[in-house]
Amino acid sequence: MRAFPNLTIVDHPLVQHKLTLMRRREKSTKEFRHLLKEISLLLGYEVMRDLPLQMVPIETPLEPMMAPLLAGKKLCFVSVLRAGDGLLDGLLDLVPSARVGHIGLYRDPVTKRPVEYFTKLPEDVQDRLVIAVDPMLATGHSAAAAVRVIKKAGAAQIRFLSLLSAPEGVQVMLEEHGDVPVFTAALDRELDEHAYIRPGLGDAGDRLFGTK
Repeated sequence: MRAFPNLTIVDHPLVQHKLTLMRRREKSTKEFRHLLKEISLLLGYEVMRDLPLQMVPIETPLEPMMAPLLAGKKLCFVSVLRAGDGLLDGLLDLVPSARVGHIGLYRDPVTKRPVEYFTKLPEDVQDRLVIAVDPMLATGHSAAAAVRVIKKAGAAQIRFLSLLSAPEGVQVMLEEHGDVPVFTAALDRELDEHAYIRPGLGDAGDRLFGTK
């Protein structure tokens, strides 16, 4: 499997275990949704591993001390609709004070290219570390389009988090946004003729919302 300089694969045993459970076709919508939230918590630890800290004075029940807190502006999570919301829930459990943005994209069935239909981002997104989330990094066109929207809004610190990635999608992100690190639980084999990740887990949005 090819190595990509922009890609971090989160290979923690719990991540890999839960991903295997999610891949199984017999998993119900309820079970899939629950597992996606659980795995997003684990992925979130990795994508936010190097957040800056500052030392602040506090009082414990026994004595004063200097203790670490997150430094700077709160994070911004941007969900690529609609399936991105499945990762968003878990990340907000980790950082409840984070700002949230949404970018609506759908894939044209003929061209396989993304079409933007909705964007709502915090006004001060340029001052925040932005983590864009979408469970499937397949062709990479939607991910690249979402990052273009975020950059156009002024954000300079951007990371992209997915559950599954295909080599084709990671390559597109490398070519179009080489400055954006990509985090994922697995790099699968390839895309098929319908631009689905193989072996994959099917359509994450349909499985998350029970629409198919």
